[in-house]
Amino acid sequence: MLRKTHAQRLALAVVGLVVALVFFFPTYWMFTTALKTPAQILSPAYDLIPLSATFKNFVNAVTKPGFTTFLTNSLIVTLGAVACSLIAGMLAAVPLARLRFRGRKGFLLLVLIAQVAPLEALFIPMYLIMRDADLLNELPGLILVYVALTLPFTVWTLRGFVKGIPVELEEAGMVDGCGRWGVFRRITLPLLGPGLVATSVFGFITAWNEFLYGLVFMRDKDKQTLPVWLSTFKTAFGTDWGGIMAASVVYAIPALIFFLLVQRKLVSGGTAGAVKG
Repeated sequence: MLRKTHAQRLALAVVGLVVALVFFFPTYWMFTTALKTPAQILSPAYDLIPLSATFKNFVNAVTKPGFTTFLTNSLIVTLGAVACSLIAGMLAAVPLARLRFRGRKGFLLLVLIAQVAPLEALFIPMYLIMRDADLLNELPGLILVYVALTLPFTVWTLRGFVKGIPVELEEAGMVDGCGRWGVFRRITLPLLGPGLVATSVFGFITAWNEFLYGLVFMRDKDKQTLPVWLSTFKTAFGTDWGGIMAASVVYAIPALIFFLLVQRKLVSGGTAGAVKG
């Protein structure tokens, strides 16, 4: 392959920058709108850079009744769903990648079908199951629902990461005296870091942003989550645009913090060069 010329690299950089700006603009507009007064927000002038800023919208958002409760519920449900999904996903992914047993391909097909099925199609079955199990209006029930929504992706993705780990490493560990659990704990699990991070980020974002199940399954206000809290800024008297933009910025902070905490592990190639030839 011919090396790219300086002009080609520059053109690619410009295109990448333009695409990045296009995707970043809605976030920038949300943040700047949160700093505007109601008069500035409703003004027909499109001021991309506000001449004056106010933090009143942020103060009103975080002091809105129930914010702390909604935030706590979202953190409990999201982190609980991510943890359960990762544990169950690892327990399923390793056998699916390493073992050969009857029904393995059929199980993988079911996992794929569950992954591509629209969330709306699962709503009524999920509701009936939670109702019969007496888990409606309970945070553990919502955790189980979010686990069911994220588990197929977790299993499918982690299976690919496990298959990417050279089996020779595990065999070498067994030759050195490690059992199946020892090989998993000392070799497979550390090398699964990028896969665990990728699936945990997906699970966190999915559970954190989910609205419909949290609205219908949680009847009590003190058990609802932050996406439902965002909808309270729209009332019969109108929409508090400044408040909802400020609340959206606050709402995005936990997901950003979670990604920053785990992004160091989000790299591939951890096993590169581990096996010769």
